[in-house]
Amino acid sequence: MHMQLISIIIETKMNNAFRIISSTAILIGFIFFLNGCQEPSINNTKTENNKKTEVKAPKWTPEQEEVKATVEKFLIVAGNYDLDAMDEMISDKANLGISRFKDGAWTSRTITIDEYFEGTKNRELLPYFEPVNEYIIHVNESQLAFVWADAILHRFGIPRTRNIDNFTLIKEKGNWQFLNLSFTVNPLPEEHKKFDLELFAKSYAQAWSGKRANFVAMYFEEEGSLRVNDGEPANGRNEINEVAQGFMTDLPDMVVSFDSLVSKSNGTEFHWTLKATNSGPGGTGNKVNVSGFELWQISKNGLIEKSQGHFPSEEYNRQLQNGIDN
Repeated sequence: MHMQLISIIIETKMNNAFRIISSTAILIGFIFFLNGCQEPSINNTKTENNKKTEVKAPKWTPEQEEVKATVEKFLIVAGNYDLDAMDEMISDKANLGISRFKDGAWTSRTITIDEYFEGTKNRELLPYFEPVNEYIIHVNESQLAFVWADAILHRFGIPRTRNIDNFTLIKEKGNWQFLNLSFTVNPLPEEHKKFDLELFAKSYAQAWSGKRANFVAMYFEEEGSLRVNDGEPANGRNEINEVAQGFMTDLPDMVVSFDSLVSKSNGTEFHWTLKATNSGPGGTGNKVNVSGFELWQISKNGLIEKSQGHFPSEEYNRQLQNGIDN
C-alpha cells in the first residue's frame, strides 16, 4: 500500500511537470508568433524614449512592394488633392471611414467616396504631406490586400496629427484598387508641432508634383518672390501661381523629387530633380530629366520669402526638343 501511494505521487508529479513543460512550450511558441507579427518599420531608425536604435528594414515580397508603392502613390495624390488621380485608384463602390479625436472625445463617420469628392468642392483645400513610419501589409491570394499604416500628417513643415490608416485593396483588371479607406486622426501635443525645414522641402516638392499651382504658391509669403535663372522674378502668390501653372501645363506628369538641403551663408539651397514628359498642348512628347536648386530665404513664419531658382535651361530645352537619349 505504501509503495502504491508513492507510485501515485510520483506519477502525479510527472504529469504536472509535463503539463507545465507543455504550457511553457505553447507560451514560448505564441511569443515567437507575436514577435513575427510585429509591425515592420520602413525607417532605418526608430525613436523610443528619446533614443535612436537601429531597426532592420522589412523584407517585402514583390506583391507587398507593389501594394506599398500603390499606397504611397495614393498618399501623394491625396495630399495634393488630385481628385482625378484619386478617382482612378479608388473603386466606384469604395467607402471612407474617419474617427477623429477632438475636444476630449472620439467622433466617427462613414461616407461614400462620391460624397467625399463632392465635399471637397465646398471647402478650402490645403496641401498636406503624410509620410508613413510603419507598415503592416497582408496579401491574400494575390487578390486582396490589407494595409495598416502609421503616419504623421504635416502641413508646411509642421507635424499636425498622427494618422493610423487602414486600407483594403482589391485587384481589378490587373490593378490594385482601393475598396475601403479608414483612418483615425489624433492631434499631436503642441510641443511636438515644431517646424522642420526638411519636411517643408519634401512637401514643397510634392506640391510641385501635383495639379494645383496654388498649392506651390502657398509655400511662399503673400509678398514672396520666385526667380527662375535670369528671368524676371515672380512677385506675390498670384505671379508664383502662374509660373507653377506654366510648368504643370507643359509637363502634366511632372514629378519633382527632394534631393537635399545645403546650408549657405545667404540662405538654404533646396536641391531637386525633375522628371516629366512634355505632353502638354503643343508638346513634343519627349521626356525630360534635369536637376537644379532653389536658394531660399525662409521667413519667421516658416514660409519662403525669396527663392532664386537655378537649373540647366539649355539642357532642359535640348531634352524638350530631342529627348533624353539624343
